[in-house]
Amino acid sequence: MKDFAIIGQEARSTTEAFGKALLELADQHPEVCALSADLAGSVKVTIMQKKYPERVFDVGIAEQNMMSMAAGLALGGLVPYAATFSVFASLRDLDQIHTDICYQNANVKMLGSHGGTSFSQAGSTHHALEDIAALRGMANLTIICPADYIETQLATKAVYEKFGPMYIRINRGTDYDVYNTYDYGFEIGKAVRMNEGKDFTVIACGSMVYQALIAAESLKEKGVSLRVVNMHTIKPIDKEEIISAMKETGGIITAEDHNVIGALGSAVAEVVAENGGVKKFKRLGVPDEFSIIGARKDILAHYEIDAAGIEKNVLELLGK
Repeated sequence: MKDFAIIGQEARSTTEAFGKALLELADQHPEVCALSADLAGSVKVTIMQKKYPERVFDVGIAEQNMMSMAAGLALGGLVPYAATFSVFASLRDLDQIHTDICYQNANVKMLGSHGGTSFSQAGSTHHALEDIAALRGMANLTIICPADYIETQLATKAVYEKFGPMYIRINRGTDYDVYNTYDYGFEIGKAVRMNEGKDFTVIACGSMVYQALIAAESLKEKGVSLRVVNMHTIKPIDKEEIISAMKETGGIITAEDHNVIGALGSAVAEVVAENGGVKKFKRLGVPDEFSIIGARKDILAHYEIDAAGIEKNVLELLGK
């Protein structure tokens, strides 16, 4: 692995990472404000609220109104961070994001927490498996899915520096660290190659990066060199890194905690198809169904997006 990459032993809250980064931004920039929809504690907007209560607005269970309010605040010169669960931040608010935010190119920063199956036993009503697919076609919108605590903080600050609508997607609970430093060169739209594998490539986002790194270490013992790419920005996607994987390794697997339709796997497949294709390609994620309910580790194992499932699929595609 690269010097900055680790298989962390410590799991830390990405929502807390967001909340702390938001407070740092608020300390430095008086135009930063925040909105939540009766979930300020869950998305850690309360960290900012304790110090700047006059700059945090809780709209109640009215996510659609929250996004329209955020658009108005942005058009008035503020920089609003609107935070709620991913499933609500996308599906419930789709019209407001489309017309009030993206169509206006309003400088709104959206945070969707509890992404993918990370709400585990809350079930399909609270699993966000369509959010990236629903939002990826929105003009002007940037979509980021950070891998861990450090990357969540960097992404939260980076979207402030870039004008326009942004959507950051993180998990509920905690994620294991995959970075040991803040100085690895995070850049919106630029993937991070975590190691230099040559036999096959896994392109992952979010907490799947950690799972892919574990798979790579296990495969190394079996004589397989697996490249792991953290594609933290889903849109705009890093085409150059995908093309490098096509040319330099034996195939590509994508791994995401999302439906396989319309998100990371589809975005990578589009680049692959437009650039000559690869002999071996597979998308790992939740298939075209509503997700099962249970402990998250069991859900990931069921859909083969944990380390063991990634390793199994790599070996199958390599014919081993």
